[in-house]
Amino acid sequence: MKNTDELLNEIKNTKNILDYIERNKQDMQLNTLTECLNNLLIKKNVSIANVVKKSNLNKSYVYQIFRGKKYPSRDKVIALAFGLELNADETQSLLKQAGFRELYPRDVRDALLLFAINQKMSIIDANEILYDHEIEVLE
Repeated sequence: MKNTDELLNEIKNTKNILDYIERNKQDMQLNTLTECLNNLLIKKNVSIANVVKKSNLNKSYVYQIFRGKKYPSRDKVIALAFGLELNADETQSLLKQAGFRELYPRDVRDALLLFAINQKMSIIDANEILYDHEIEVLE
């Protein structure tokens, strides 16, 4: 996957923007959040019901997100990442796709969440770590 600077450099040097887009489709955010989430369901081979259970979110709310009827907050996107059992890179990509800042290792709360993701913890275990450090839990 190319980073933003590499893509920007290619744009500066391209003569044909359509060729650039075709060459770099896999590195661009062309899908909506709903499309991205539904693609992750397929990639991870999980059901929405399973995501509901593992995300600790309200069932009808999750189904509305997957249908594009509701737009989740940053914390809800992180909860969905736990529900989908995403790794850290996949979680960061999902946050970017949703228009939120990535988990930042210099932020204590984000660092704890990254730790939990890297350790493949459940959202309940992640919330326990947050709670133990007197930091707002994911809801």
